[in-house]
Amino acid sequence: ILIQTNQNTGEPELHYNRLPDDIAHRFVILMDATVATGAAAMMAIRVLLDHDVPEENVLFVSLIASESGVHNVAYAFPKMCILTTAVDKEVNENYHIIPGIGNFGDRYFGTD
Repeated sequence: ILIQTNQNTGEPELHYNRLPDDIAHRFVILMDATVATGAAAMMAIRVLLDHDVPEENVLFVSLIASESGVHNVAYAFPKMCILTTAVDKEVNENYHIIPGIGNFGDRYFGTD
């Protein structure tokens, strides 16, 4: 599943989805490096649920998340386990976690 946030609208967009035929019978580890608002994560989780993966069979893992992002995901999917290494207080107007690490993809790929 590839979901990216549209830089103009701030909304997540599904770009790619290829899942095993038997995904409904698997335990899924869903990873997102940073969770700012939680919108992209919730879209990815919805894709899994739409393919009959039970919510309790999804482990969501991130490096860093904002408080609001964790709350949004946990409220929407209360049966799912969320694991992150750190939770920061806020998100700025560019959807970056504050203090956070900036845009993880830009830093990782050197595209900022």
